[in-house]
Amino acid sequence: MNKVAIVTDSTTAIPDDIAREHNLTIIPLSVNWDGKSYLDGIEITVEEFYERLSKSSTLPTTSQPPVEMFAKAYENLLNQGYDILTIVLSSKLSGTWLSATQAAADFPKNRITVLDSLQASMPLTLVALQTAEAALRGATLLECTNLAKDLCQRVRTLFIVNTLEFLHKGGRIGSAAHLIGTALQMKPILQIKDGLVDSFNKVRTFRKASERVLEVAEAELGKQGTIEYLGIVTANAPQVAEDFLREAHARFRVRKELVGLISPVIGTHVGPGAVGFVYIPAKKS
Repeated sequence: MNKVAIVTDSTTAIPDDIAREHNLTIIPLSVNWDGKSYLDGIEITVEEFYERLSKSSTLPTTSQPPVEMFAKAYENLLNQGYDILTIVLSSKLSGTWLSATQAAADFPKNRITVLDSLQASMPLTLVALQTAEAALRGATLLECTNLAKDLCQRVRTLFIVNTLEFLHKGGRIGSAAHLIGTALQMKPILQIKDGLVDSFNKVRTFRKASERVLEVAEAELGKQGTIEYLGIVTANAPQVAEDFLREAHARFRVRKELVGLISPVIGTHVGPGAVGFVYIPAKKS
């Protein structure tokens, strides 16, 4: 039985040390800005990205990894004796899944599985990390694939943006488009639904939006309900992350947690000040 390696993409924004611990291979997307292209998280860091975004009069765009980048990673892992599970961001938001699939076509079909997570950013991060931990414990390719599918279906995501401008200009606004023009002085609460950005609610202040997100989670989980894995992700807003984390621990039993930053590629589309509250509910026994 072959060992399993997990391949994912840079929208997870997984730090290098955590990626190494989990034997994760991260394939970078690109940020294109003023005629130059930067590998996400490699040639432009999160801090550099948001600093520049706050001052720039132009907006960046993003692009998927080339097929060759996945192919090189696959060849390297296969030569080491691994079977491969690739879990990437939603095919409805990016062509990354297509690049990963096209690359896999040149290798034995029974050695590589490519999964469309229908997620992005922190929800994808939690799925990749949980699956990678199973792989390190000796799970087979089929077992890892089934686990990842289950996690992708169970993970919940609500996020708050300061403005819909970035999602609108980047063409990633999905069914939340109807909020354009009506969300002035409002804080939209959005979700990822069926692989797309979808509107959930809108309130007048960030504080009320934060409270509403926690109320929604509490309604699903119950008071002192159990979260299997909690993820808080922000566009470089550490105090917001700290506040959310404190409130989450006051309301829920949290088994595992991760606080992270929104990658430059995702930051291009959600803009500064965005925050995501992501959780995988514990399975009921």
